[in-house]
Amino acid sequence: MTTLLLATRNLHKVEEIHALLGPGWELLTLRDFPGAPEVVEDAATFAGNAAKKAESLARWVAGRAGARAGGFFVLADDSGLSVDALGGAPGVHSARFAADETGAAGNAPDAANNAKLLRLLAAVPAAERTARFHCVLALTPVPPDAGPTEFFSGACEGLLGLAPRGAAGFGYDPLFLPQGQSLSFAELGAAVKNGISHRARALAQLRARFAS
Repeated sequence: MTTLLLATRNLHKVEEIHALLGPGWELLTLRDFPGAPEVVEDAATFAGNAAKKAESLARWVAGRAGARAGGFFVLADDSGLSVDALGGAPGVHSARFAADETGAAGNAPDAANNAKLLRLLAAVPAAERTARFHCVLALTPVPPDAGPTEFFSGACEGLLGLAPRGAAGFGYDPLFLPQGQSLSFAELGAAVKNGISHRARALAQLRARFAS
């Protein structure tokens, strides 16, 4: 069984990764390592942020007194929404999109991010509200000198709706209508979303890596 330490405290993300990977994996999270340092996600790319989180956490775990033996991996992801009419924004700033406007520290609530996005797109016609979700996974062994960081990526094309729809999902899911669908990610439900999402496509590459 392969053990992954997920570099997140986001329970929605953990649940989604657990469902997408399926059986045969032992998943740990930052909740299992309460002393883990916070990593500032200030890289210019999704890959840069994912690598920074995975490598920083792998170094910390490897050097921690009483840490479990090596032989497992840290898995970090950075994901976000790129909107064509906004020149690719919010991009790597997706989670703190509304907070960037106010100068508040940390990520912004999903509702505030969605409200800002709708405000900026108010004059954009429905057919021109094209966007895509990106996900980049960084996989770093523990200890980190046991091998290089590996990357897996996925994207999902779609359109942004005129108002939030659906109660499932998280982040920008209520606004995002994936290509070929008339329902938002938040309306489709986990079973459908997990077959087509950006994170599903990246994790499929990860599964294939360990199956080979």
